[in-house]
Amino acid sequence: MPAITLLTTYAKALTTLAEALQTDPALERALTLMAQTTAKGGRIIVTGVGKSGHIGGKIAATLASTGTPSFFVHPTEALHGDLGMITGADCLLALSHSGESKELSAVLEYATRFRIPLIAITGKPESTLGRSATAVLNTRVEREACPLNLAPTTSTSVSLALADALAVTLMERRGFSKEEFARFHPGGKLGAQLLRVHEVMVAEKLPLLTEEASMSEVLVTLTRANMGCVGFTNKKGNLTGIFTDGDLKRRLTPTLLTETAHSVMTPNPRTIGPEPLATAAAAQMDAQNVTSLWVVEGEKPVGLIRVQDLLHRGIV
Repeated sequence: MPAITLLTTYAKALTTLAEALQTDPALERALTLMAQTTAKGGRIIVTGVGKSGHIGGKIAATLASTGTPSFFVHPTEALHGDLGMITGADCLLALSHSGESKELSAVLEYATRFRIPLIAITGKPESTLGRSATAVLNTRVEREACPLNLAPTTSTSVSLALADALAVTLMERRGFSKEEFARFHPGGKLGAQLLRVHEVMVAEKLPLLTEEASMSEVLVTLTRANMGCVGFTNKKGNLTGIFTDGDLKRRLTPTLLTETAHSVMTPNPRTIGPEPLATAAAAQMDAQNVTSLWVVEGEKPVGLIRVQDLLHRGIV
């Protein structure tokens, strides 16, 4: 089946590349160039034309989202002014399987003229692109999976995998954290899953009273705050109990208003700290069958996180 053959061809090409790169100093040279560039405030400028250009756009996005400043410059647009986007502090990453794409010529000349480091990802190290490069990453693809050996298939897939390997290695070397990842991915599910409790919790106008509060105070606070519960603190300011909407329904009797907060509260409420991931709060709520958690530092309440807050941020 052609589809299986194509996938097998990809797998073999990637295995060949991985084995060759273990002893190829060009990989470390490329990584060093990229790391040195960004350490000095430069960017990785990715370029390529045709299918390589599409791959280049994805590579630039991956680099940028994992902490390596990068963007894509189309070589044709570079001919009409976009060369000005490339500075002497930057490093070029050019993709071309043949290494002879005419559209790249102006970019190569510009890099040579202004001594801009150039990393080439190509299947032809002896090509114009290869000879112009500071570091050549040879994909070692000799034949495309296309039955006509024409449509870029194996070469683009291997180039993408190789560039992803560069991005991930740089990410690991600079200690790129989950917090940084979340900063670059504020929207969507990925960003939501990396939010901390303190970024989601309600931290102002918290429904808090002392244990000595009267039930009339409790009911007024419960209604006015509209957060589903009231928290109670002792003389040290430590959270000691809660009273919820559900508690009100269960304990609603003619004598309720004669009670005090201490006599009706649920002691030792379930809590969480401000630093865990908000997904951990969601898991705790689910496991304990509750819809909110008080957030405490030490034993002192600093916030309240509710299931509706998690739903609003796309965490659950």
